[in-house]
Amino acid sequence: MGIFDRLRRKPRPGLTRTATSKDSDHLAEWARARRGVEAYVEPRTNVTHTTVVLVAHDGEWTRRRIDNEDAARSLGKKLGIPVYDAAIVGYPQRMREYTSRKAAEEKRRQN
Repeated sequence: MGIFDRLRRKPRPGLTRTATSKDSDHLAEWARARRGVEAYVEPRTNVTHTTVVLVAHDGEWTRRRIDNEDAARSLGKKLGIPVYDAAIVGYPQRMREYTSRKAAEEKRRQN
């Protein structure tokens, strides 16, 4: 086996989980419980399936798998929220700030 053979192999079925109705239900419930929600679609990679990150007005966020980009746009339309391509526009600053605040709070709790 050559050094790059593992990289060339196709992923074996069942090793990565695909999107389920639990994922889309979580996203819908999460978005309805918060205000100012926007969706950021993350493209499929060799490692992960297509995912969508929902970001609320305060930067709180959640990520779940989704079938494809069309499914993410359909979910956004159903929920009445804007959908962006994360690879093009990036993530909002409020998301990074929220993550930093939560990490600092956790660090304070541990001390």
